[in-house]
Amino acid sequence: MRDKAADKGLVPEAEDLAIKECWDLLRQSHVGRLGVVNDGRPDIFPVNYQVRDETLIFRTGGGTKLQAINEVGYVALETDAVSAEFGFAWSVVVKGAAAAVEDSGTYLNKVSRQLFPWQGIGHDQLIRISPESVTGRRFTLTSQVKAWTDLDVATRAGFE
Repeated sequence: MRDKAADKGLVPEAEDLAIKECWDLLRQSHVGRLGVVNDGRPDIFPVNYQVRDETLIFRTGGGTKLQAINEVGYVALETDAVSAEFGFAWSVVVKGAAAAVEDSGTYLNKVSRQLFPWQGIGHDQLIRISPESVTGRRFTLTSQVKAWTDLDVATRAGFE
């Protein structure tokens, strides 16, 4: 059995982020992973998003994402970053209702032009995520975590 004291240096220390910090990080990132439920199974897609009035907006076309949003209506979006140079990592998760919005105003038209879908043209449907929860964590990375650690030595539970 492994010594927990020996593993302590391999598990980053986690700090819960205040909601204001979460929104600041969401405004800085613009790329996230959208989790949806499709035919009763989870699926994840990269999306470019913008923060507007404490909601998230992204563009999509007809397909799996839009079908899942229309059928289930609830999603999760996660964005994160790791800085080995500065010794930290962070993750923010937004969970809430997602729905199509009409691109009828100048405001949304400006947002729409700033969002470019990863798969090119034909992704003209704007989706707004209205958060029910916004949570985040920051991890302080030790020098042992920053270095490449063999998977059989690393403790993964601290990351998950």
